[in-house]
Amino acid sequence: MGKKTGLEKEVLRLRWKRRLIGTTKHWGLASKIAVYGLLILFSFVYLYPLLHMLAQSLMSTADLMDTSANWIPTDVSGENYEKAIIVMDYWMSLLRNIYLAVVPTLCQTFICSIVGYGFARYNFPLKKFFMGLLLLSYLLPVQAVSMPNFLLLQNLNLTDGTIKPFLVTSLLGQGVNSALCILIFYNFHKQTPRVLLDAAQIDGAGYFRSYFRIAVPMSTAAILVVVLFTFVWYWNDTNLVNLYLGGYHKDGLTTLMIRLSGFEVKYAAMEFPSITESGLLSRQKTTMNDAIVMAGTMLSILPLLIFYGVLQRYFVESVDHIGITGE
Repeated sequence: MGKKTGLEKEVLRLRWKRRLIGTTKHWGLASKIAVYGLLILFSFVYLYPLLHMLAQSLMSTADLMDTSANWIPTDVSGENYEKAIIVMDYWMSLLRNIYLAVVPTLCQTFICSIVGYGFARYNFPLKKFFMGLLLLSYLLPVQAVSMPNFLLLQNLNLTDGTIKPFLVTSLLGQGVNSALCILIFYNFHKQTPRVLLDAAQIDGAGYFRSYFRIAVPMSTAAILVVVLFTFVWYWNDTNLVNLYLGGYHKDGLTTLMIRLSGFEVKYAAMEFPSITESGLLSRQKTTMNDAIVMAGTMLSILPLLIFYGVLQRYFVESVDHIGITGE
């Protein structure tokens, strides 16, 4: 074989470069290794605490004392979860938590969608001023406005241990991170084609009909993102629950996170059935350990994991669609 010419060497170099680095349409080997390596690294960072929590929640007291049983329990048992369910009054607290998170989420999503649509589609006096107030409210922490809201609701006799404070604040655009939700809808409606709304108005559709028949169906991606975010915020919130409900949440509306915060105190006051050395069944107090706490924590976040697992595909598609320009 003769020596390769300069052209052949250049073709060979470009071929290997395409295989390693890739092109604009296809990934190369090095690009795949780098991307998948980063994905595995970030997945490990997020999954490590969750997997460690799950493994420890299944351990017995002997496994906790055994340093060799770091990840795999020697005797897998659901006793820790059974105790956590009893201490947290899990099923009743779960239903109340769902009620306390779903209803404000739906109200806030509806109001924020209308406000974001109005800012995106219409010009009105002092529009820039109100947009500035919206951005300013986004920069303010929740703690800065929660106390004034509470005093106002208290003067209106709405802090009676019901869901009224959450409904009023969400319907008035003062819910958890309402400003961010409005900005999400504002950016989405700003990108959707205006010609569709103009065509609907030419055909005789009014403002509200154009919104419900054209804007809402086209903004399903933004609606799903806002619903997921808002639901998680209300689900994990403990500050507003303690503020608005006060002492009522002990026997009335509550959340799993509130139950988890008082887990240690309630566990110390309870007695659990156990078998004595003589084989008799008796009830006695037991010492709380990390495994029981981890079981309670897993039960608190389990609904969110299931909720996100079911809607994960639609959530990713929605985030992608939000970045698509309309025209």
